[in-house]
Amino acid sequence: MRTFFLLFFLLLAPRLFAAEGYIDVTAPVSGKLKLFIAPTTVLSGQAPAETAKELPELFGFDLAIAGPFDISADATSPLILKSSVGVQGETATIECRLVDQVLNREVAAKRYTGRVKDLRRMGHAFSDEVLRALTGQKGPFTGKIAYVSKVSGNKEIYIMDYDGHNAQRLSNNGSINLYPDFAPSGKEVIYTSYKKGNPDLYRRELFTGLEARVSFRSGLNAMGVFSPDGNRIALVLSKDGNSEIYVIARDGKELSRLTKNHAIDVSPAWSPDGSKIAFVSDRLGKPQIFVMDSDGGNVRRLTTSGSYNVTPRWSPKGDRIVYARKEGAFQIYAINPDGTQDTQLTSTGSNEHPRFSPDGRFIVFSSTRDGGEGLYLMRADGSTQTRISPNKGLNTHPTWSVNW
Repeated sequence: MRTFFLLFFLLLAPRLFAAEGYIDVTAPVSGKLKLFIAPTTVLSGQAPAETAKELPELFGFDLAIAGPFDISADATSPLILKSSVGVQGETATIECRLVDQVLNREVAAKRYTGRVKDLRRMGHAFSDEVLRALTGQKGPFTGKIAYVSKVSGNKEIYIMDYDGHNAQRLSNNGSINLYPDFAPSGKEVIYTSYKKGNPDLYRRELFTGLEARVSFRSGLNAMGVFSPDGNRIALVLSKDGNSEIYVIARDGKELSRLTKNHAIDVSPAWSPDGSKIAFVSDRLGKPQIFVMDSDGGNVRRLTTSGSYNVTPRWSPKGDRIVYARKEGAFQIYAINPDGTQDTQLTSTGSNEHPRFSPDGRFIVFSSTRDGGEGLYLMRADGSTQTRISPNKGLNTHPTWSVNW
């Protein structure tokens, strides 16, 4: 997409900022900022009627779920978001402004030009910039979510916008495909597929569609996750008869075994600095979360509550680890890396496979709460739990990419 950034964004009036200069939207917000989202106007050429409706709805979803805003129907609200769109053939241009109406100052302003089919991405890009203006950190709204769906009758890998729009199938082999994970660049995914009979690990380039089988040892080659630098992959192999955690180079070479235990060791998850790996082991009788150094040393137990804890993932800042605990149904918890502040985040239905957004503001997960199994989004504190599944099919194992 051809995208050109124009204009500028100014500092918001001091009355809207925390003492440090920005609002912390990962914490509960007591005094939300009233924001009116104006109807989209025509910039030039033609603007389809559905676009005029779609952009305000997109901004409303992004910014309401982010936390600091109270989306208002009052056009005199302190903040107003204005947008204009123009379409010439296959090219679309949108201009967006966030205005402080009290001081009559622009907080953020951008102009984007690209393909018509990228209008939603351009809108999400401005939502990202609004959060940057308020918090000092760009939003995650232009990121993608990869997931497993059975909507076609088989478990295939799909990719969609973070809000459930623009779902596309990545795999199409009529077999079983599981455990997608994005490369740090957001341009590749790895996943496990049974398409050749054995559960092998594949790496796929998203923009070219090129695919390589990177681990095809006998038995499991599963639960692969990229290291933070993208050069290594931690995964589960059962080539010696027991599920153990290994690390390989991104091309499948340089095999290194990390766990050596008669128990089952699965679900590796890198810390954001690459120095540690969280994983699941039943070495004490029931599945629990453990943490080890990235070379396999200094293994310690993390979870001490609950008898069945699985699927850990680190936050991007390394300050929290999310996981699922089975207590009848599965519920999602978050815990500090030192084992303190073990906090329950969900309570409705059965909830699994939590993954942080690249900025740590949100958690995507799967849930049975509305029947079947769908994908949901919540803030990192467990609030604002919202369904984002693009269909009624079985959708599981979500993972969130960096912004595109």
